[in-house]
Amino acid sequence: MRVLITGGAGFIGSHLAEAYLERGDEVFVLDDLSTGSIDNLRHMRGHARFHYTIESVHHAATVAELVDQCDVVFHLAAAVGVRLIVESPVRTIETNVHGTEVVLAAANKKKKKVLIASTSEVYGLSTDVPFREDGCLVLGPTSKSRWSYACSKAIDEFLALAYWRERKLPTIIVRLFNTVGPRQTGQYGMVVPTFIKQALTVRPITIHGDGTQSRCFTDVSDVVAALVALMDHPAAVGEVFNIGSSEEVLIEALAQRVKTLTGSTSEIVHIPYEKAYGEGFEDMPRRVPDITKIHTLIGYRPRKSLDAILGGVIDYFRDAPSAAGRAETIPI
Repeated sequence: MRVLITGGAGFIGSHLAEAYLERGDEVFVLDDLSTGSIDNLRHMRGHARFHYTIESVHHAATVAELVDQCDVVFHLAAAVGVRLIVESPVRTIETNVHGTEVVLAAANKKKKKVLIASTSEVYGLSTDVPFREDGCLVLGPTSKSRWSYACSKAIDEFLALAYWRERKLPTIIVRLFNTVGPRQTGQYGMVVPTFIKQALTVRPITIHGDGTQSRCFTDVSDVVAALVALMDHPAAVGEVFNIGSSEEVLIEALAQRVKTLTGSTSEIVHIPYEKAYGEGFEDMPRRVPDITKIHTLIGYRPRKSLDAILGGVIDYFRDAPSAAGRAETIPI
């Protein structure tokens, strides 16, 4: 099978590319390297079944050519991270919405199956936890740019499902919950690599807010296995699936676990949201998926515990001390 991955130089995309190469498939990656990195692809570049194109997903001619060459499409290209979303709302909306329009239009010409990567952010301020795929989405006011990401990804979902219902383009939606693993950077606000880098370099571990917000973390290997299985399953078409873990942890407790597992003497400090992201920033107090639907269809259950996930990331940064030294202070 020939597989196209937009955003394939990113953290999840590069792991997905590896999985398909290991399975014996041919992989095509499209990425403009705005948030992805060529370093994530370097070890695959000499592979006979691996191809990459450095270009924006907005470039319709390039997307059309790559879609024509492939059997299925994973659309992972998107604006990522809280910091980028808050600082560049125009880029966030344009990247997410227009990029998805281009991919779906190209795929529709030849009816190529498309999996759209959405996000747990679409649940917004909903208190109906654990979040079910058929639950209501509760977004904050349009005056707060923080919600532009969630809204743009919800529009992506509406558009993909409309293509399925109206034009019979086979589409699948996945809502990813805090995926973690090697190669993830804290540059755009991802909390686990940020905490670990800070701990390894004995810098303050910085928590935004009071630390009572909770998250569920999933290893990238579990996420990639789910993505491949959903793409292969005919009953996934036209459906929305949560992909995540139900092991919930407070961010304060996460910081303590990272400190313990690294043996760090770093101080744990709290930074008010308004200082980190500006006046009026709103966060999701809990982000917990209901994974019943995906388990029923493909038998999905995350295999790695939180401590195992953290241990893998700690080992990764210990093996790459130069990367660990670039500690960001912009978690979650």
